[in-house]
Amino acid sequence: MIEKPQFTNTDVEIIRREEMYKRFFRVEKLFLRHKLFNGEWSGEIGRELFVRGEAVAVVLYDPHRDLIGIVEQFRVGALAEPNGPWCYEVVAGMLEEGELPEDVARRELREEANVEPYALEYICNYLSSPGGCDEKLHLYCGLCDLSQAGGVYGLPEEGEDIRVHVFAAHEVFAGLYSGAFNNAAALICLQWLQLNRSRLRATT
Repeated sequence: MIEKPQFTNTDVEIIRREEMYKRFFRVEKLFLRHKLFNGEWSGEIGRELFVRGEAVAVVLYDPHRDLIGIVEQFRVGALAEPNGPWCYEVVAGMLEEGELPEDVARRELREEANVEPYALEYICNYLSSPGGCDEKLHLYCGLCDLSQAGGVYGLPEEGEDIRVHVFAAHEVFAGLYSGAFNNAAALICLQWLQLNRSRLRATT
């Protein structure tokens, strides 16, 4: 078994924080010191932190029909991508204060895909870019009926324009590393689904 890292958050001293930017996103500068592997403490270090919080992402799967639901939407961070800034993704949304990840998963599935899952399987959680961002994603597989799924959804007041696609599972897995899925949440969810597909189909 892999042991936990030697140090914990008690081995970090936050000296002060400065708010550098706050609008839709927030950026702070932290001044801190931390324990070193040689047993000593570091000097004071300044680190910028993109304060993003927790989010949820859900891959849609219909085990009866062996179908996968994927959403497509414009992403400004993908403007320079060779295939353009419209990305194939899994459904996702941010946690609000007091919400549970599973509640967010169900809410976002209604808003972005007009789908109600009959079961949610927790996959894992991960830090999207811990070198400079505190975002943590909770990943789920939403088991559902995709026979009538498809269309354009999202909240216009939030500038959302989200198209739902339904693909045969074998088509998705054949193109998993083709560059069509160029974001971590989609890749991790689909890799998990590929590993668990037989089990999910056998238990429905």
